Amino acid sequence: MSSSCIGRFAPSPSGELHFGSLIAALGSYLSARAQNGLWRVRIEDIDPPREVPGAADRILHQLAHYGLEWDGEVLWQSQRHEAYREALAWLQQHRQSYFCTCPRRRIQEIGGFYDGYCRDRHRGPENAALRLRQHAPVFAFEDRLRGHVEADRGLAEEDFIIHRRDGLFAYNLAVVVDDHFQGITEVVRGADLIEPTVRQIALYQQFGWAVPAWLHLPLALNHDGNKLSKQNHAPSLPDGDARPLLVAALRFLGQPVSPGWQDLTQDKLLSDAVSQWNIALMPQENALKPDA
Repeated sequence: MSSSCIGRFAPSPSGELHFGSLIAALGSYLSARAQNGLWRVRIEDIDPPREVPGAADRILHQLAHYGLEWDGEVLWQSQRHEAYREALAWLQQHRQSYFCTCPRRRIQEIGGFYDGYCRDRHRGPENAALRLRQHAPVFAFEDRLRGHVEADRGLAEEDFIIHRRDGLFAYNLAVVVDDHFQGITEVVRGADLIEPTVRQIALYQQFGWAVPAWLHLPLALNHDGNKLSKQNHAPSLPDGDARPLLVAALRFLGQPVSPGWQDLTQDKLLSDAVSQWNIALMPQENALKPDA
């Protein structure tokens, strides 16, 4: 199999996968496979306080159980600290970052977006976060489902944090460094991650790296209208016959389901889904989780 397309699924091990996770995993898998591409898996375990022991192993088991087989080795962000440090050092060397000691309270008081107060104050690293010095903010991007997506101007222009005050690497830095390292050409993920996209594009551009294509999927909601999430105690994907939930996920994404799917093997169900994958059929709107 050869293709220039490389997609990925990158869960955090803060709990097991649920139906909302399945939407993101399946959507990214089908999009990559429909282009005869590769599909990578990355475990985003860079925030230990949020992680649940054993969740990463369960996530990998669930992906395999639902027939979503990945290519190559799983990448663990916890093993990538040196790469993140090198990226931070490059930005500092090229004067594209600076230390900031502003408390969160001050930023809230000025409206929620950072105003660059520490930009030219030459702070040291003690008790400080590191921020990207934005040279060319990105205000919009093209999404394969949603077309032209514009960002809030304050969010786009903000010198955002790339290394936290508590010593942890920021999500935006780690995801860009790792997507570049893995050669990711297409990022398919939930619509809850639309907002940071312009920041990630800005970071790609300041590193001088190629920017991937973007596809943000509709979110599955619970009956309270909130996104299904581990924080909202969404039930984990069950073991047993995976086909009913795979079919529910396909229908949620607006994709055709083979007639008589109950008589198909799981592998055949997925291979049919790959051959019939059509972004034009996908809804943009979030929706309630269907009953499988």
